[in-house]
Amino acid sequence: MAELQAVGSVKKLNNQNYNTWSTCMESYLQGQDLWEIVAGSETTPLDNDQALQKWKVKAGKAMFAIKTSIEEEMLEHIRRADTPKAARDTFATLFSKKNNVRL
Repeated sequence: MAELQAVGSVKKLNNQNYNTWSTCMESYLQGQDLWEIVAGSETTPLDNDQALQKWKVKAGKAMFAIKTSIEEEMLEHIRRADTPKAARDTFATLFSKKNNVRL
């Protein structure tokens, strides 16, 4: 896999730009071959040490991409997320609640 490219061109997630951030991050993660890890379609392998190690590396890269593309105050929401999917789901839930409150 190629080296992880900087997420610098994606505006960092804040309280007002979740939809734009989410769309841009999905494209970025697809380009880095990490989207399946974040979306949850590539799950943790249970029976193969080599596959598990490869998954952990990809998951680590995905978490790094997510954590470096959010404002510092957003980090608290995903500090305990143990997978990139958990981090993504946390933000999706958080911001869907905020959007419902605004309606």
